[in-house]
Amino acid sequence: MMFTNPEIGIIQLASFIFIIFLGFPIAFTLIAMGVFFGYYAMGSRIFDLLVTNTYDVMSNDVLTAVPLFLFMGYMVERSNILDRLFYSLQMAMRRVPGALAVATLITCALFATATGIVGAVVTLMGLLAFPAMLKAGYNTELAAGVVCAGGCLGIMIPPSVLLILYGATTSVSVVQLYAAAFIPGFLLAGFYVIYVIIRAVINPSLCPRPPELERPIPPGEVFLALLTSFFPLAVLILSVLGAILFGLATPSEAAAVGAAGAILIAAGYRSLTFQRLKEAVFLTARASAMVCWLFIGSWTFSSVFSYLGGHEVIEYWVLAANLSATGFLIVAQAIIFLLGWPLEWTEIIIIFVPIFLPLVKSFQIDPILFGILVALNIQTSFNTPPMAMAAYYLKGVAPPHVRLNQIFAGALPFVSLVFLTMILVYNFPGIALWLPHSLYK
Repeated sequence: MMFTNPEIGIIQLASFIFIIFLGFPIAFTLIAMGVFFGYYAMGSRIFDLLVTNTYDVMSNDVLTAVPLFLFMGYMVERSNILDRLFYSLQMAMRRVPGALAVATLITCALFATATGIVGAVVTLMGLLAFPAMLKAGYNTELAAGVVCAGGCLGIMIPPSVLLILYGATTSVSVVQLYAAAFIPGFLLAGFYVIYVIIRAVINPSLCPRPPELERPIPPGEVFLALLTSFFPLAVLILSVLGAILFGLATPSEAAAVGAAGAILIAAGYRSLTFQRLKEAVFLTARASAMVCWLFIGSWTFSSVFSYLGGHEVIEYWVLAANLSATGFLIVAQAIIFLLGWPLEWTEIIIIFVPIFLPLVKSFQIDPILFGILVALNIQTSFNTPPMAMAAYYLKGVAPPHVRLNQIFAGALPFVSLVFLTMILVYNFPGIALWLPHSLYK
C-alpha cells in the first residue's frame, strides 16, 4: 500500500534530527531513516532507489574531484613545506606591523587553499606559528584568533571541497562556484590582514617585532627563501585554479594534475616516502568514503522526504510567513549558523542545503550567490563557541597555560569579519557574481 503524507515527512525529519543528537553516525542514520520511511511510502521500491543512488554517487563525475583534491592536500601537508613557507613570509613581511601575524595569515591562506583540511592547517600552524608569536610577546588572544581564522580559509577559497559538494548537491556548475568564491575568499583574507595591522598600529604592544627580524636581510636572501617555498606551492595552486577557471580542464582533471604536482613537490623537498604516501592514500580513502556514504544516505533520505511531501510543507510554511528575499536569507543563514554547532559542514551541505533549494528558487535568489553565502557562513561554525572545532584543534597543541576561553575570545572578532563579508556579498552581489558572469556568459 502506497502513501503520500506530508505529516509523515515532517516526522521523518524530526526523527532524524533527534537521532543524530543522540550521537548515531550521520550517514547510516540517513540510510536507515530513508529505508524505514521509504518502505512505508513506496514499498519495496525503496531498495531499488537505494541501489540506484549508490550507483549514481559512484559514477558522479563531479565527485571524482573530491578524493583527488583531498589527496593533493594530504601530500602537501606531508611535504615539509610549511615551516619554510612561514619563515620566508616572515622575512618578506618583516617591516609590516604585526609581521608574524600577517605572515601567519598569508601562510594559512596559501596552505589552506592547497589542503582545504581545516583541522590539519590549524594544528600545523598551532605547532609552528602560534609558539613563535607567543615567544615574540604577542597577545595570546590575538595570536590564537589569527591561527583559528586563517586555518578555516580553505573552506571558502578554491579549490574548495565544500564547493564541489555544493555543486554536486545542487547541480550548480563547480567551475562557476570557484569563480564566484575567488574574490569573496580573498576579500575575507584581506579583512583579516587589515584587522591585524590596524590593531598592531593602534597598540604595538599586542604584536612586538621579534629581534630576529630586526637584522638587515639582503633582498637576495628573501627572494631565495620565497623561491624555494612560496613559489612552488603558489604555482601548483594557480595552475590548478587557472586550468579550471579558464576552461582548460574540468575540476576532476585539474585535481588529478594537482595531485601529481603535490607528489612532485613532496619529492622535491625529499619528503616523499612510502609511509607518507600510504598515510595520504589511507586518509583520502577514509574521507572520500565518508562523503560518498553521506551522499547515498542524503539522496535516499531526501527522495523519500520529497515523495512524502515534506519539501512542500516547509516551502508552504516559509512562503506563508510573507518573508522578503532578505528575510528568507537571514532565516536560512541563521539556521545554517546554528546547525554548524552540532553538525559537520559536509552534513549541512549534503543534508540541509537541498531543503532550502526550492525556496531559493521561489525567492529568485541566484543559487551561486546562496552557495557563497553558505560557504562563508560555515566558516563561523569552526570559530563560534561552544562547538568551535578550530579552537579545540588549537587547544590540543597549544602550551598548557593557554586557556580555551582565550582562544574563543581571540576567534570571535574574526567571526564578525565573516559576517561583514557576508553582508557585503549580499548587498553587492557583483563581488561574487561578476567573475563567473564575465568568464562564462
